[in-house]
Amino acid sequence: MPEWDDREIIEAVKIPGQEEIAFNKLLQTYQERLYWHIRKIVISHDDADDVLQNTMIKVWRSLPEFRADSGLYTWLYRIATNESLSFLKQKKRRTVVAWEDVEHMMAETLESDPWFNGDEIQLKLQKAIIKLPEKQRIVFNMKYFDQLKYEDMSEILETSVGALKASFHHAVKKIEAMLGDD
Repeated sequence: MPEWDDREIIEAVKIPGQEEIAFNKLLQTYQERLYWHIRKIVISHDDADDVLQNTMIKVWRSLPEFRADSGLYTWLYRIATNESLSFLKQKKRRTVVAWEDVEHMMAETLESDPWFNGDEIQLKLQKAIIKLPEKQRIVFNMKYFDQLKYEDMSEILETSVGALKASFHHAVKKIEAMLGDD
């Protein structure tokens, strides 16, 4: 399958009989990046798979109405982020333990995860990131790992660039302090 750009995917979705081909191109282009974005939010591989599936169902249903006011990947990241946050909120409601205990369980999941292939320093960094407040954790991951521009993050998270810069700065300071404690 030759590469398609976002514009070609969006145009093909609107052609009767081309919807599935266009969606498959979208999956081919974005599925792995979305998986890792989601995974950094929900931590668990199984949870990330579930959230990714929910994200793709929502994308499939909404793609014909996509107006291209923002970039396709920005729109996809917004859906994936919102689905991840909704998943975590549901998980918090179902859990009768304190959020600190959930953070501890997430750290344990990370340690026992067969997909995690980082060294000890990477594990310490990931544990520090898990301890960040939700918004700071998402902003840090998007800026540090996904290397998104603040302007794109602003569209995805629907907040100001200034607020994102402040969140990233606070996240970095907290991570530095946590890593300095070890």
